[in-house]
Amino acid sequence: MIDLSRNEFTGHLPLELFENFKAIRDIQENKTGGPEYIGGDYYQDSVTVTMKGSDLELVRILTVFTIIDFSSNHFKGPIPKAIGELNSLIVLNFSHNSLTGNIPPSFGKLAALESLDLSSNKLQGRIPIQLTNLTFLGALNISHNNLEGPIPLANHFDTFSNDSFAGNSGLCGFPLSKTCGNDQEPKSPPPTVADESEIALTWKIAAMGYGSGLVIGLSMGYIVFTTGRPRWLVKMIKRNQEKRMRRRIHRNGRRKN
Repeated sequence: MIDLSRNEFTGHLPLELFENFKAIRDIQENKTGGPEYIGGDYYQDSVTVTMKGSDLELVRILTVFTIIDFSSNHFKGPIPKAIGELNSLIVLNFSHNSLTGNIPPSFGKLAALESLDLSSNKLQGRIPIQLTNLTFLGALNISHNNLEGPIPLANHFDTFSNDSFAGNSGLCGFPLSKTCGNDQEPKSPPPTVADESEIALTWKIAAMGYGSGLVIGLSMGYIVFTTGRPRWLVKMIKRNQEKRMRRRIHRNGRRKN
C-alpha cells in the first residue's frame, strides 16, 4: 500500500515507481490459511484511506489490501499505462490533481479493482469501454474532468449514479439527463458477404422473370400475327370501315339537296 494523499507533491507520476510494484502485480496466497497483516505483532501505526467515497481507518493492514492513493496533490501529466499491469490492485485514487490525457484503456485489466476515483482532474477523451470489464468495481468517480462522448452501458456500468459522471460537459447518455446525438450512437454494421449475395440473387431472379415475360409476350404476338388474323381484330376493322362509309354517304346526300 502506498498513500501520498493530502500533500503538496508536484510533477508527473513517475513511471518507474509503478513498474517496480511487483507485489501488487502478483500477491502470493498466505500458506497458513489465516489473514496476514503488515508488520505482524509489532505494527503500531494506523492509516486512513479513502475508499468508495468514504474515509476508512485501518488499524491493521492486510497484505492483500492493495491501495494506491495519490489524491489531493498537484500531480500533472498523463496517467502511466503501466498501472494497468497491477492486477491485484483494489483501490486507486488519483482525485484532486491536475492529471491530463486520456483514461488508459489498460485499466480494463485491473481485474481486482473495487474502487476507482479520478475525479477533479483535467482528463480528456472518451470513457474506455474496457472499464466495463471490471466486474468487482463497486465505486466509480470520474466527475469534474473534460471527458466527452457517450457513457458505456455494458455489463454493470449502468448501475453507477449521476454523481459518478457529473461535471463533464461533453459526456452524454444514461444516467445523465443529456442525450447523445445520432452521430454518437452506434452505427449499424456493414452488410456481410452473405447479405450481399442474397441481394444479388434477388435482383437476378427479378431480371430473369422480367426477361422471360418479355420474350413470351413477343413470341405470342409473333405467332398470332404470322399464323392468321385474329377474328376480333378483323371484326373491329370491318366495323370502322362500315362507319366511315355511312358517314360519307350521309355527307354526299346533303350536298345534292
